[in-house]
Amino acid sequence: MAAIFRARKVSSTLFCNFLRTPIRHAGTSQSALTNPIFSLDISSQFGSCMPISMMRIGTLIHNIELRPGEGGKLVRAAGTAAKILKEPSASKYCLIRLPSGREKLIDTSCRATIGTVSNPEHGTKRLRKAGHSRWLGRRPVVRGVAMNPVDHPHGGGEGKSKSSGGHGGVSRTPWGKPTKSGYKTGPLKRRK
Repeated sequence: MAAIFRARKVSSTLFCNFLRTPIRHAGTSQSALTNPIFSLDISSQFGSCMPISMMRIGTLIHNIELRPGEGGKLVRAAGTAAKILKEPSASKYCLIRLPSGREKLIDTSCRATIGTVSNPEHGTKRLRKAGHSRWLGRRPVVRGVAMNPVDHPHGGGEGKSKSSGGHGGVSRTPWGKPTKSGYKTGPLKRRK
């Protein structure tokens, strides 16, 4: 028992001495490691959140704010990233290419996170069975024609009928609004 205790004490003192000795990097001096330019390298700051004005052209970013202090709204899906196209420090707005290919001007005081969102394989993952989508919290989608007239405007009829009672053959929402035939759904007066 005493021999084990002595062996533990020796190994712990060796380990403590190892931690106290400064580590020398080949080719780099101590002044290079403490240089502020070396520490401000963007590539070493993946996952850092900062204003867009502090970033460079070509930086891949995600979780972008639309208005300063509002919190990230854009580019948050798995495996996505946006790219800075215009020098952020030159003007008040910065041009950013979103994953959809659309280019958007965003205030340079808005914050974003450097790098891409993790889990890029999310879109390629296949569900193994119908129950897998239920485990993810997705409920089944039932067609209106398969329902009864009390449940949906398309419901009812004998067999595979396209007409839905007194409404005729016009497609409707579950609340009875027409969805096709040029029916205006937005505000009638255009905003200026």
